[in-house]
Amino acid sequence: MCADQRTSGPGSCQDADLICRDGIRLKSTVWRPPGEGPWPALVMRQPYGRAIASSVTLAHPQWWAAQGYLVIVQDVRGQGESEGEFRGFAQEAADTADTLAWVRCRPDCNGRIGLYGFSYQGFSQLVGDSSVPPPDCLAPAMTGLDERDHWSCEGGAHWWHLGLGWGLQLAALQAARRGDAEAWDTIRSALETGSYLREGRALLAQHDRQGMAHRWLSEDPKERQRWAIHSPAPGWLARPMLLIGGWWDPHLRGVLDLQARSLAAGGEPELHIGPATHLQWWPEVQELHRRFFKRHLIDADPHPTPHQQVHLWDQRLERWGDGVADRAEGGCWELWGNALSSHDPRVGQLRIVAARPTSPPATPVVIVHDPWRPVPAVGGHLSASSGRCDRRSLDARNDVVTFTSPPLESRHRLRGRPELELIAWADQPGFDLCAALSVCPAGSDAVEQLSTGVSRRLGAAALEAQNQRLELQALEAELQPGDRLRLSLAGAAWPAIAINPGHTEHPCGPPSSHCRIITITIRSDSARLRFLPLIPAPSR
Repeated sequence: MCADQRTSGPGSCQDADLICRDGIRLKSTVWRPPGEGPWPALVMRQPYGRAIASSVTLAHPQWWAAQGYLVIVQDVRGQGESEGEFRGFAQEAADTADTLAWVRCRPDCNGRIGLYGFSYQGFSQLVGDSSVPPPDCLAPAMTGLDERDHWSCEGGAHWWHLGLGWGLQLAALQAARRGDAEAWDTIRSALETGSYLREGRALLAQHDRQGMAHRWLSEDPKERQRWAIHSPAPGWLARPMLLIGGWWDPHLRGVLDLQARSLAAGGEPELHIGPATHLQWWPEVQELHRRFFKRHLIDADPHPTPHQQVHLWDQRLERWGDGVADRAEGGCWELWGNALSSHDPRVGQLRIVAARPTSPPATPVVIVHDPWRPVPAVGGHLSASSGRCDRRSLDARNDVVTFTSPPLESRHRLRGRPELELIAWADQPGFDLCAALSVCPAGSDAVEQLSTGVSRRLGAAALEAQNQRLELQALEAELQPGDRLRLSLAGAAWPAIAINPGHTEHPCGPPSSHCRIITITIRSDSARLRFLPLIPAPSR
């Protein structure tokens, strides 16, 4: 059922209501192409107010309508002008199914439907239930299905800056919806001044206790069974799918998991990973979407011409190449160092395992983490300054230990998910290891960061010398002759990751009087850096 209310002017559109199976009314805005229909439909379901229509990253619906599509952007349940209570991901399967059934019955739709959008809008298009047939094609960007690994945690630690920031944005939207201007102003002020890094948990508890972000930050990342992994209805993952990821986007793991799930379901997904943060993409993304939807919704060729499925942007060469996602490249590297590795960048060494060591036996490497001046996070996929960065000033700190290779004699490709395996322990029952992999370009003093990752240990086991693995963000980079590869390790990446207090009596959070100085010891002779295939085994 729908009731339309017409608006006028340039780019005119209509509002339309959908009554869900439980009686809740969902509000949409509909843009129609010029001329007579019916047309194929593009549908986006999002929580931020449908007037935005993901225009921060994707072309406005008015442009899509001019391309020949009926465009429908909907406020999800409990957000914008839609009725009901907002309960996050769990509500979306039934509402997505109801929306698809409603769109197919509209006289201005020819029955062909594509879903598009990124982040939350990417998730909402993946989880329609089995009560309706799947869409003809999907374009989920920068999203995932695992609430822990794709949305809120990494290496046993919560995303701090991102988790609080996104949660408070949703909390502010809820405050505006109920007319609570004071709560909205309080939240906005905390985000503008940066005080949310200290007050964010309390603000979420006060203003959005039932929200996803508050729930996620309250769960233990180590308790896998308490975290939801959502599963699309059978057949959805086998539909034509355009996947967009960014090397500096926190949801890249989710996009790679979707690629693996689609392949396992018999699909042929088209994957592009480019020079993008979550909100800043490369310009050609619009053309990728245009060609994809034209192929599957307008041309609708049942036997389309085969085309390259994986496209990877090289972070070192700054150009596109065709990727082989099921094979890792980069080799296996070993570390060598001693107590001076955090003071003199010439001491710590990184070298291919096949190379014969010429240095004396390694001795333990020590990192002293002082919570009064924690090592900050820069660039990468989790920090407030996400993206490319030169981290030479960070590597010059004496609480950062570096391991650098000799100049390379030939080109060397790095492709996949870097994994660091080492033996480490601390003098306190809790510590973090925060890693960065960088290239030191030939003829330059720059340290160009390629990838970052974190591993957290809490409890008495942190006092014992134990093997641990740290997976970094996936990457693609072809190093050139004369380049050097560098691995940097620190005890913090604030505020991307909350400070580990060094014990379990107080939670991880901002620096406080409860945080202890932590001495971390690493057996560098035990450490190995290797590369796993870009596409992991799909989550279950």
